[in-house]
Amino acid sequence: MRRQLLALLLIAACAAPGCRRDAPAGDAKRYPIEGQVVAVDPASRSVTLAHRDIPGFMPAMTMPFTVLEADAALLQAMAPGDSLRATLVVADSRYWLEALALTKSPVPIAEPGGVTPPREPQPGDALPDVRLVDQDGRALRLAEFRGRALALTFVYTRCPLPEFCPFLMRAFARAHERLVADPELLRRTALLTLSFDVDHDTPAVLRAFGLPFQKTEPPFTHWRLATGRLEAVRALAAALGLEFREEDQSFTHNLRTAVVGTDGRLRRLFRGNDWEPAELIAELRAAAGS
Repeated sequence: MRRQLLALLLIAACAAPGCRRDAPAGDAKRYPIEGQVVAVDPASRSVTLAHRDIPGFMPAMTMPFTVLEADAALLQAMAPGDSLRATLVVADSRYWLEALALTKSPVPIAEPGGVTPPREPQPGDALPDVRLVDQDGRALRLAEFRGRALALTFVYTRCPLPEFCPFLMRAFARAHERLVADPELLRRTALLTLSFDVDHDTPAVLRAFGLPFQKTEPPFTHWRLATGRLEAVRALAAALGLEFREEDQSFTHNLRTAVVGTDGRLRRLFRGNDWEPAELIAELRAAAGS
């Protein structure tokens, strides 16, 4: 089941309209799926579903699914909180939902193992001042950024999915370049990329990985990369709703990018990759008070 879950999350990168093909697959596997609608995007023909366990395939979780063009009209009638029953089809590097049945009565979705869902991060939350180490092997704590607005995100250097960690690095690079062009805003802000692959992503690995993105001289004076003990990284990740799990020398994970105010408290949390560098800069500017 671990391998199947990783495979499904990997092919999730092809959820964009240009990656889909509405063609039947002869050797497709089909699984009944049931859950609660979290979000609907008719333009991309997708629905985010908090689904129950899929026996023999994957545990309960929340993730987006594509629907076929023939079922696209049903998305117009969906709303968060609706319950949905469907068939999950997995074939080659594709997956989608078919045979959709929608009702308007909400169906509570139990968390795996009956665990209470974690509290959703809120603006104003104080973040844990965990011990980290940066790309030069120097000790680092979030308290060092007090007085500056901080943009923080999480990656791991071996991530193979273009729309996951590489997307975050490219987006930070574009924001970094614009901030360097504004010396006053540069002085009042900082960027931090934190790896959760604590065994592989040593300071030396992070330095080599991050150096090509640097636009300051000397490098790493505005945008630093860091890692730390697993318990420290997990504590900070949990405070921001980041989930990650190692799977056969790779990771399944969601995406979280936070803007932290000059007081060390959460100001804005970007979920996923649906944001632009200009939005990040605007939040940093507001958080920095300029």
